[in-house]
Amino acid sequence: MRKEKLRARLIYNPSSGQEIMKKNVADVLDKLEGFGYEASAFQTTIEPKSAQKEAARATEAGFDLIVAAGGDGTINEVVSGISPFKRRPRLAIIPTGTTNDFARALKIPRNNPIAAVEVIGKQQILKVDVGVATPIDEEKKYFINIAAGGALTELTYSVPSNLKTMFGYLAYLSKGAELLPRVKCENVRVTHDKGVFEGKISMFFVALTNSVGGFEKIAPDAKLDDGKFTLIMVKTDDFFSLLALFGMVANGSGKHIGDVNVEYLKTSHIEIEPLDQKRPTLINLDGEFGGKAPVKFDNLKNHIKMFVNLDEINDQNYVGDEDSLAFEAVAQKLAEETDRVQSEGAAVNSEN
Repeated sequence: MRKEKLRARLIYNPSSGQEIMKKNVADVLDKLEGFGYEASAFQTTIEPKSAQKEAARATEAGFDLIVAAGGDGTINEVVSGISPFKRRPRLAIIPTGTTNDFARALKIPRNNPIAAVEVIGKQQILKVDVGVATPIDEEKKYFINIAAGGALTELTYSVPSNLKTMFGYLAYLSKGAELLPRVKCENVRVTHDKGVFEGKISMFFVALTNSVGGFEKIAPDAKLDDGKFTLIMVKTDDFFSLLALFGMVANGSGKHIGDVNVEYLKTSHIEIEPLDQKRPTLINLDGEFGGKAPVKFDNLKNHIKMFVNLDEINDQNYVGDEDSLAFEAVAQKLAEETDRVQSEGAAVNSEN
């Protein structure tokens, strides 16, 4: 009896990364076919949540793998489409956006679709955590990398898309420099696993990975699969104090996590409630507007199986399933040995 072929669906944003995916769709599909998948593609449209709706449809249709190609926003939509289902396909990403934060954490080659899809062939799979945010009086929303609030977190959706395309990450830096002097503290109540914080903060970050805004050391000890968020709260709006903190982040020293102006902790559940009603606290989820506080965050541990580049990821940034990782390592060695034997056999036949 012939075994059914696995099915893969490529969901790609045609305008992301100066339209790099448009030139590589056929080659990516060929790679997927080579990995044993019956592959097809879907090009996202301007319709709201186009990638999310297609990811949900493909999940319902029983696809075994979804490949999300685009920026952090496209990847967020695909994760949001998959996450509500009990049976979820495996996920791989091809990062072609501006900052590609999630790809940095997974060590997936950026803006190189062929190198990114080749990670699938390594058969290195990790069960990654997914965050779910529930703003007051709103439906829950998913995120895969970062949730945040405060003045600076607004810059990711205040930078016009044409500037993102033309100037990339420089557009974010320019907007950040413009907003920094306007940062103000707000009174909040933050409930987490270890207790309650009540006081003034200028911004907060709820991180699932160590990469935020292009910086890979904001949450240096964040793990992809431990069921915990890294909660970072900045307790100052002083311009020079903020500059000092960003300097620590930029140089990768990690000293910011022990600074007197920073609250840094691990938790699986968070509730954030503004105590001042002067202006709404806007929530940013993976770089897109995600509603307003009050908001609850919950960590869905090991929610999605993802193809990642484990050879390149720091061991401190994931827990891993030892049995699964050992099995995958054996499977990879077997595949390599099979390729070697086949190559040697082909060489012998050619000589004859």
